[in-house]
Amino acid sequence: MSNGDVFLGEVIGTAILILFGAGVVAAVVLNYSKAKDAGWVVIAFGWGFGVLAGAYTAAPLSGGHLNPAVTVGIAVDTGDWDQVPVYIAGQMAGAMLGAVLCWLTYYAQFRANAEDELAQPTLGIFATAPAIRNPVANLVTEIIATVGLVLPILAFGLTKGLGESGTAVLVVAFLVVGIGLSLGGPTGYAINPARDLGPRIVHTLLPIPNKGTSDWGYAWIPVAGPLIGGALSGVIFNAAF
Repeated sequence: MSNGDVFLGEVIGTAILILFGAGVVAAVVLNYSKAKDAGWVVIAFGWGFGVLAGAYTAAPLSGGHLNPAVTVGIAVDTGDWDQVPVYIAGQMAGAMLGAVLCWLTYYAQFRANAEDELAQPTLGIFATAPAIRNPVANLVTEIIATVGLVLPILAFGLTKGLGESGTAVLVVAFLVVGIGLSLGGPTGYAINPARDLGPRIVHTLLPIPNKGTSDWGYAWIPVAGPLIGGALSGVIFNAAF
């Protein structure tokens, strides 16, 4: 795959991922949304479908990593780091684009949300935050949850039938739903540095009325945790398989 194809594929795929993922959170939490208060299960499935749509779209161009933790895990396992910067650049650009598209889609709801004195801040639509703020515990959660994502993805590659049938991405999408349902409670399961950092940057820059803080003091955890988890996954997979 050429660098151009990799970059373009990751931009498009990650933008779709974030549009669906941030979009489902916006649908559930913003006032005057028809999906208001639909709940955590809806959010988990929305993110899973975002992975499904984004990865299938990007797969012919880049393989559909959509996540620096996945890219790092593969690089650690294979020893091939040549295109890692291209993958991560595309993922970051795509994540920011997807966040902007989400904002445009729900523009009227963002405006209405700002006019409600009881409305919650909007950062949770774009980025993650812990239920209990404990940096060590939060970091460990993100590391474990990311290993729960990346290690199975690496192992799925050993099952030829998944690749030949085209169902590998579908299985990964359900894996993401499972992680959200089982491991998402403590930190909101970033499990993807680009997914958190790109939209957090956009939240800082966008003219969202009454948007509140972008919580940059916490922002390093959903970046460092998934990167550590991805690297550990590559080490474990290389040693065990």
